Amino acid sequence: MTTTLVADRDAAADGSGSNSRARTRLYRDGRCLLRDFPVADISAHLTDPRSVVWLDLCRPTAGDFDMINEEFGLHELAIEDAVGESQRPKLDRYATHLFLSAYAVSFDTADTRLEVSEIAVFITGQALITVRKDDQFDLAPVIARWDASSDLAGHGVGFLLYGLLDHLVDGQFTAVQRLDECVQDLEDLLFDDRRAHVQAVHRRSFQLRKSLVALRRVVLPMREVLNTLLRRDLPTVDAAMAPYYQDVYDHVLRATEWVESVRDLVASTVETNLAVQANRMNLIMKKVTSWAAIIAVPTAITGFYGQNLPYPGYATHWGVLASTALIAVLSSLLYLAFKRKDWL
Repeated sequence: MTTTLVADRDAAADGSGSNSRARTRLYRDGRCLLRDFPVADISAHLTDPRSVVWLDLCRPTAGDFDMINEEFGLHELAIEDAVGESQRPKLDRYATHLFLSAYAVSFDTADTRLEVSEIAVFITGQALITVRKDDQFDLAPVIARWDASSDLAGHGVGFLLYGLLDHLVDGQFTAVQRLDECVQDLEDLLFDDRRAHVQAVHRRSFQLRKSLVALRRVVLPMREVLNTLLRRDLPTVDAAMAPYYQDVYDHVLRATEWVESVRDLVASTVETNLAVQANRMNLIMKKVTSWAAIIAVPTAITGFYGQNLPYPGYATHWGVLASTALIAVLSSLLYLAFKRKDWL
């Protein structure tokens, strides 16, 4: 099966066959000895118990999974979860390995959209295997973290997994922060009466709620993932790496609490927006009612004087002046009364 993966990689290089791209690293005694070595050499490297291997697969094929299944003895349910889409963030424990499902997120403040990229991770005693469903998740920052913390490389797979989780959680924390900033910017538009801003509040509040729901589904389960990794019966995290995982766990808790607070803030913003709209409608109704009452005065007077019956001032010049004066006085009194009550 190893030769199958090599053939797939060669086919991808010339534009046919598999679309997967494999990246590798070899650590031994806390040092990175090899980078991007052939996948076929993994078996030889793992014969040394001091060796730790990182294998990354992007858009893997069925042949790729056959290879890693034969090499590492992965459980069929874990492979099924790695192939499937939209898995819940989780950490499953099997006899020979752990399976982690997590998400990398990025939030675009321009259109308030949350971009999500799924990653599956197989964790064995000597190997960390990352499976990416697409290339939206850039591993360059993760590799940079590994290189910047080379003094921890002697802790093997626990060190590699820490760098990956730290990057994922930091990305989620940054997304929560940017989403909070967008909500605060939205609050400034709540009391703007301009029509364009009113429509923007409706549109952005809906999109923010949609992004927040997606982010909440990604962030909240990470607390359980980190909590499980910190259990003493799992050999992945040793005593020296435990404080670093605890730091990631604290970041997860902060992100979780921040998500909940932003959720309440978005809900209150939507409620406030509805209240503001209702208040504006009440003001409009008061103004319309007030002007209708004022207009009713001349309508009533002219209707009275339009009767086909004799009345005081009928067919006389002073009758016209009296009706005109009556309209002006009563309309002015109504206007002043409504203005005093702040209805106009």
